[in-house]
Amino acid sequence: MIRLLKGPLAALPPGILLLAFLWLGACSPPRPNRPVIGAKNFTEQVILGELLAQEIEAKSGLKVERRFYLAGSYIAQQALAAGRIDGYVEYTGTALTAILKQPVDKNPKSSLATVTRLYRERYKVDVTAPLGFENTFAMVIRGEDAKRLGIQTLSEATRYASQWRLGVGYEFEERPDGLRGLSAAYGLRFDGSPRTMDLGLLYRALNSKQVDIVAGNSTDGPIQAFGLAVLRDDKHYFPPYQAVPLVREEALERWPQMRAAFTALAGQISAEEMQAMNNAVDGQHRDPAAVVREFRSRKGL
Repeated sequence: MIRLLKGPLAALPPGILLLAFLWLGACSPPRPNRPVIGAKNFTEQVILGELLAQEIEAKSGLKVERRFYLAGSYIAQQALAAGRIDGYVEYTGTALTAILKQPVDKNPKSSLATVTRLYRERYKVDVTAPLGFENTFAMVIRGEDAKRLGIQTLSEATRYASQWRLGVGYEFEERPDGLRGLSAAYGLRFDGSPRTMDLGLLYRALNSKQVDIVAGNSTDGPIQAFGLAVLRDDKHYFPPYQAVPLVREEALERWPQMRAAFTALAGQISAEEMQAMNNAVDGQHRDPAAVVREFRSRKGL
């Protein structure tokens, strides 16, 4: 259907009108002739985005554009689907439930397989090999308490939980894979009501003995910095949150040399190594790019 122009453009001669449209098209921002790597707006994501960018540059000779501090998973996914970024690191549990709207799957292999298949089918995005660690919920106690009591798992902790004061973030108390389900799965009963606080205050409260156990994340920097102990989820209550790089198929076709970077990073990062990098940036206020360069050097990347 032909639409009639209205307003100032309607008065222009056809030749001038054509030139106007061509000029407007030329002024739209060009797609950079280089890969664009994104990251969400928290420290671990910036570190992982920088890791992808540095590794692509090292393995391919390409210059990578960095677009970090995207507001969250939804914004990062929209940017990926629209081609504004070519890749970023996501977590399988988040991808499965928040982006793909699938039911929770607590099996790491089948969860990863579903995420891989649906990203390819829906978005033409490759889910590359996991980086080697999960960033999942973690129940954390003081290291000296773990040694004194001789406990390593949540099942073992049930003998002492009634004597412990619990600290949690606001989200963990309410979400379906949070406190209520965890307590039911393990039969956990704590001393009084949970103390709810900002995530940044949890470890301070634990260290100062205001609480005795906190619900944190498995790669939080303070775990290693303060010698804390993560109680192993031996009943596998928490869903898997493997860190996986996502990359647009179109980008891999355009720059096939990028594949070597994703292959090289497979399985390279342990939870302890991610904790150390997070602490270097958050706790020691170091530059993420420098922290990543040192990590890559240690790994021989």
